[in-house]
Amino acid sequence: MSDTVDDDLVKRTKALLEPGDIDLNGVIVHTDYSGQEDLEMMQATLDAGDIIAEHAGHDPKDVYVHSGNDDPDFSSNQHQGLTIDGEEFVWECQQLLRQGSFDVVIYYEAAADHEAIVAGIEDLGYDVTGVRGD
Repeated sequence: MSDTVDDDLVKRTKALLEPGDIDLNGVIVHTDYSGQEDLEMMQATLDAGDIIAEHAGHDPKDVYVHSGNDDPDFSSNQHQGLTIDGEEFVWECQQLLRQGSFDVVIYYEAAADHEAIVAGIEDLGYDVTGVRGD
């Protein structure tokens, strides 16, 4: 992936983190999954979401995924991790097919352990770019 493309994606991700109701950080999970490997890409999203949930103080078993397929306000490749009890925000992502492979942009509350999240997703075997909202 070229540096120009990466720089553009990092800038776009940073824009998603701009101050709102809550402070956010994010990660870009770079995969080699093609547009034909959407099941593998979705599993990568779920695995990354579990790591985020864990480092945000939630049991991953207590988080469910609300998907674009479930809600006309979302695109088909946009998902949220919400707590089962209370439907609290844990993470949100957008799955982007770029230059033939998927990148998954995930953002979450800045109070979560950002370094541990990046390291945990890297341990899954993915190239990860951490993006801080501050």
